[in-house]
Parts: sequence; C-alpha cells; structure tokens
Amino acid sequence: YHGSLLVKYKKIYIIGCVFQDHAYPADELMPLTCRGRVRGQEPSRGDVDDALGKFSLTLIDTLDTLVLLNKTTEFEEAVRRVLRDVRLDNDIVVSVFETNIRVLGGLLGGHSMAVMLKDTGYHMQWYQDELLHMAKDVGLRLLPAFNTSSGLPYPRVNLKHGLRSPESRTGTETDTCTACAGTIILEFAALSRFTGDPVFEVHARRALDFLWEKRQRNSNLVGTTINIHSGEWVRRDSGVGAGIDSYYEYLLKAYILLGDDLFLQRFNIHYASIMKYISQPPLLLDVHIHKPLLPARTWMDSLLAFFPGLQVLKGDIRPAIETHEMLYQVTKKHNFLPEAFTTDFRVHWAQHPLRPEFAESTYFLYKATKDPYYLEVGRTVLDNLNRFARVPCGFAAMKDVRTGSHEDRMDSFFLAEMFKYLFLLFAEEEDLTFNVEDYIFTTEAHLLPLSLSTAPHAPSPANATSEEELDDSNFDWTCPNTRLLFPDPAFPRNLRDPIRSAVDKSCPRPAIHREPGMGRPPLRAQDFMANNPDHLELLRRMGVSLIHLKDGRVQLVQHATQAVSAVAAEDGMRFMQEMMELSSQQQKEQLPPRAVQIVSHPFFGRVVLTSGPAQFGTDLSKSIMGVRGFVTVAEPYSGCAELSNAAFVQGRIALLQRGQCMFAEKARHIMKAGAIGGIVIDDNEGSSSDTAPLFQMAGDGRNTDDVTLPLLFLFYKEGNILLEALKEYREVEVLLSDKARDRDVGPAIKRNPEPEEEPEVDKDSSRKSVEAMMADWREDLEAFQQMEDEL
Repeated sequence: YHGSLLVKYKKIYIIGCVFQDHAYPADELMPLTCRGRVRGQEPSRGDVDDALGKFSLTLIDTLDTLVLLNKTTEFEEAVRRVLRDVRLDNDIVVSVFETNIRVLGGLLGGHSMAVMLKDTGYHMQWYQDELLHMAKDVGLRLLPAFNTSSGLPYPRVNLKHGLRSPESRTGTETDTCTACAGTIILEFAALSRFTGDPVFEVHARRALDFLWEKRQRNSNLVGTTINIHSGEWVRRDSGVGAGIDSYYEYLLKAYILLGDDLFLQRFNIHYASIMKYISQPPLLLDVHIHKPLLPARTWMDSLLAFFPGLQVLKGDIRPAIETHEMLYQVTKKHNFLPEAFTTDFRVHWAQHPLRPEFAESTYFLYKATKDPYYLEVGRTVLDNLNRFARVPCGFAAMKDVRTGSHEDRMDSFFLAEMFKYLFLLFAEEEDLTFNVEDYIFTTEAHLLPLSLSTAPHAPSPANATSEEELDDSNFDWTCPNTRLLFPDPAFPRNLRDPIRSAVDKSCPRPAIHREPGMGRPPLRAQDFMANNPDHLELLRRMGVSLIHLKDGRVQLVQHATQAVSAVAAEDGMRFMQEMMELSSQQQKEQLPPRAVQIVSHPFFGRVVLTSGPAQFGTDLSKSIMGVRGFVTVAEPYSGCAELSNAAFVQGRIALLQRGQCMFAEKARHIMKAGAIGGIVIDDNEGSSSDTAPLFQMAGDGRNTDDVTLPLLFLFYKEGNILLEALKEYREVEVLLSDKARDRDVGPAIKRNPEPEEEPEVDKDSSRKSVEAMMADWREDLEAFQQMEDEL
C-alpha cells in the first residue's frame, strides 16, 4: 500500500531532520517557530506543561518507534544521546501520569527494543541495561507520590524533592482523575519484573484495588475525579473518555501482559456496565454513576476514540465498527476529530492536538477484520495531516478545526503514537523486522514484551475480590476470531452504511429510560419554544419556572420540590443543564475565529494563525475566496494617522499595532491608503491564542458602514510569527479567510470542496493520486532542504 512508504519516509525525516536540528535537547518541538519548547522559557500553558520535565521528552518517547521503522543505527545513536545528555534530578514539578506513560514507558520500551536487538547479535552489543537503570531512577522519583493512606498517587511530584517542594502543588492536592491513578500498572509492573524489585508493582496494584473498591456498587461504574485521601467521588460523571479512558484500557491490558485473571474479571464487570449504560451505538455518552440512566452531558470528547480499539481486544467487534464509523464521519466533516463534539456532531471544543486515538482504533480494526476499508480510513487521516497540519518544521496542532488555524505545538505522543499506528496500519509483513504480536502496546504505544507474565512478581492479595463479584459467565475470554465473526464479507459494511450519513443529518437521540406509566418523553432543550403552551406545561411538571425579563429575555429557574415526581425533577435538572450548554455553545458561535494563512514560499499555506474578527468591515464568513495579498507594515505602525508609506500599502494587507486609537480609525486610515485588508497585532508581549480567549474588535460607537475591508486581530505570539517571516523573507503573502484553504506549492491556493458523495476510485485515478502525492512530497523535501541551508 502506497501509504507505507509515505509514512515511513516522512516519519524518518521529521525525527532525523527537524526535531534533532531545531528542538533537541528540549522536551518538545515548536513547529511554527522552529525551536524547542523549554519549560519556563515559554508562556505557561497551565497543566499541559506538567508533561515537560527538561528530560528530552520527545526523544525518549520516540525510541521504540525508531526500531519499529527498522532505523537501528538511528536508534543506537538516540540511546547514546539519552544516556549522555538526559538528567532526571531536575528541580521541577511534573505530572505523575504523563511522566509514567511517556518517560518511564519510553525508557522501558527502548530497553525492550535494545534487548531484542542485542539478542539478534548484530546491534546494541555494548548495551548493559543502561535504559533500565534510568527507568528505575524515574520509578523511584515517582514513588513518593504514592505516599497516601489510600494508595492513590498525588497527581504531581517534584523530580528532585519528591513531595517536599517549595511549590505548593506537590503534596497538598486532594483530587486526581481516575485515569491518572489507574494508568500505572503496565509500566510499574514491567519495571518490577525487569528489575526484580516488587515495590513498583505493589504500589500500582494497591491503587487499582482502591479504585475497584470505590466503584459505585449498583452501577459498577467509576467517576471522573476522586479524592485521593477519602476516596469520595468529586466528579460523579462516568464515560470512557477524558479522565477515565486508560483506566479501563489498563485493566484489560494488565491481564494480557501479566496473565492475572483478576484484571480481566474486573474489566468485564466494568465493561458490562459500559455497554448497558454508556454505549448507545454509535454514541458513547457520559452518565451519572449513581443514576446511570441519566445522561451527564450532551457531548463527547475525542479521547473516547481509543475505545473501539479496546473493544477489538475484548472481542466485541460490532459496536467497535459502529462507533468507529461515527468517529470517521465526524473526521471527514471537520478534517480532524474536534476535542469535543455534540451528539449531533457540531463542534463543542474546536481544538485538535493531533491526538492518535482514532488512528489507533483504525489499526486494531484492520488487524481484526482485514477489511481494506480501514486502509482508506488511514489514508484519509494521513492526507489530512499532510494537507492541514504539516508545516515547514513539523506538524502543528490545530487551534480550531473550523478555520484550520494552528497552535505552535507538537506533543511527543504525535511521534510516539500517531505515526507508529499509521506505519503499522500500512506496513506489509516484510516491513516489520520483529513480531509485534509478542508485545503489548501501552496507552502511549510503547512496546512491552508479553514474556513478562512469566517473570517473578509479587502475588496479588488473596482477598482482593470475592468469588461472587468475579462471576463472569456472560463473557467469552477469547480474542476475536474474524473467520467466525465475518462469514459474510459484506457484514462490516452493513454495520457502517446506516451510520455513514448520520453526521449530516440529525443524530438519532438516545432512548430515555423511563419508569412504566410516566407518559410522554421529556422535553429537550434544543426543542423548547417559549411560546408553545405544551412546552410551558412540561416545564411546570418538571418544576421549572419561566420568568419574562424587561429587556425581552426569559429566565429559567428550577425548584425540584415543585416537580410532579422525582423522575420529572430529574428531567428538569437535565433540561436546565442542556439549556446552559446550549446557551454556552450559542455564545461561542457568536464569536467565530478567523484564519490568517501564510501562503508564500516557503510556507505554501502550511502555517495558519488563529485571529479574531472585527464587528465591522468585510465579513469573511460570507467570502468564498477570502482576501489574499502581500503584507506591509504600516507607517506609523499604530495606524492612528494618515500613512506615510501609502504607496507601499496600496493593494496590500497592512500590519498594525494595537493601541493609541480605535480599531475603526486604523481601518479607515489603511483603507484610505488603498490597503485591501488589515491585521492588528497585540502589543501585550507574551499574549497568545493558546491561553487568551478569542478577541473581537469593536467599532468606535459611530456608523462603520464606510469600512469595507476585512480587519483581523492577532495576539502577540501569532503576530510575531508573521513579523519574523516578513523579516526573513521580505515578501510574505497571506490569505485572510473564515477557514484555511488547502495548502499548495504553486501560485494559488487549491479550492476543492469535498463532494457530497465519495466518487468511485479506479486504478488509474489511484495511481495518479499516488504520483501526485509523491511529487508533492519531493517538492516539500526540496523546500525543507532549502530552509535548512538558509538556517
């Protein structure tokens, strides 16, 4: 399959030429500014930065990927770099969860690969378990976090001081997410069994035992956030996405890796409840653990995309196919999975940090079914990465999937997971130098050998779970047998077809489970009309009052005691929650972001900056082509007087600095000079769309109908990217639009709207597509090489 070569060569190029040249030894690559992200030297991104520990995160996270690609020479050099350059005793607070799965997992995966290569007798003959020694050092630095009465770890720890740190965040927290505490067992058990020291596995098992004991006994579900001291659930919503996801994943994979039936039995009990309450194919909806028939929210997050892959491991293929197909249709609609999307597939949170979970599930479904349909799914993922996320210095996270704008961010999991799963999806048998079936993938896609199940280990407590709780007669403990599952080759397609058109239609609403005799279904927020007498009567029955305000608005207030029944009161609570979410979503939609896309050499449309719109001037959402032109800095830069360089601004897009006068005044001055558009750059040093809410420029209180050009606002960080490009290349052309257009290497941006129906693909068109993609890649390589030479 042609994708195999594309993935392999692009992956090698990114690792070898970009990260090491521009970012090493930093933790991450900043692909828009072509430099490494060093914690403390860049504006804080809050909890996201807790993954960074000044320990060359991306290099460690990518070690076993190099071996998978058969780049043994590069792997050997990367190991030497880690041993030579990486320090672990940094006085810095890090996430226990992220450090465990990325750093400890990366070192253990690298150690597994080094041992495997050494055993072949050709490579790594000098290796004496150095990565394992580093892994144990990491494990020992994480252990202080488990010093709690419950055994649940603190969410953060200081690498140098443990819990004793001047920073108040260590040792003082009370809450952690279920996944944070329950995603330890694979790495800690592997570390114990590799080293012979049982202390790590003992602590990981203790944390899992506590979570199991604190599950809600009636629903057998767990909440999202738990108090690490008391065991009380802080957030009682339950799903398979963010906050819980890898807890379920590690229960099943711990059974596969360690061979302990206890983990499988617990997983199966949880899984039965998931399929009873949360799974409403093709949707996976959060519920309340104490009232599992009551939906907790009306949207889904992208992290649940791993679940179809986990269902493949479980052997439950039918719902895996259905949920995966829903996710694929959402991907095709928005190019990427939004960080969260509603049950009718509208964007809820527009970011996409290049998460790999959908590619992971695609790989597992292809392995289980061998249906070539999933190769085409993988090709779609790969094409969208190249069309919308690839920038000259790597792949940039999407700031907003609606506009195609970027963040200056490329998380380590992109190289550790995304390209690993894509390569495995496309790889032929001869492309793999070892049998991946001998390994389990951690949640970060690190490879741990299944042979660890026979290594010495600490026994699990005999009284951990009673026999009554372990009754598992309703489950087959087998991996999927595709010959029996799919006697008819058309069977998978028959499951997918009903879902294919769901994204562009109303999503079928899940059935609401109601007590017998309760009458008609409850009123949903999206259906409510304030002038409908029947709706007002339903509100009254739910204990909801409608108050008319003087300004014409209406206010809703609920008094649960005034509802006609307990069920009606619950319906009222859900209705109020839906109304708040609907109101929040409508407010967000009133402020749509805009895109500033750099289309000239050497960017060719690959860099897209998030910008705020103006309340006046050209509405770019109504412009099919957008406004395209070269940029020029206005003189004066403030734009608060007639421009002295009007001759240079004419026919171009003017760059202006925020401040000193109203935005509408700036627009009038550049319009008088003949500009075709304007970009205002924030003068607040350090401001960024990563951390600040979208900024919408207001008028000056007067009629602004005379302003007929588009004016967009860039925060300081994004504006500096544009100014630096102008400083280096002098002639920089941009496209102002409501969303980014397809990148191109020619003089114009391609505009190929996606057809409503997928056309038939014949061999000739497929061959032309391959040739076009290869030609495109060669041109990109030349552009990248030219940039390397200039730098």
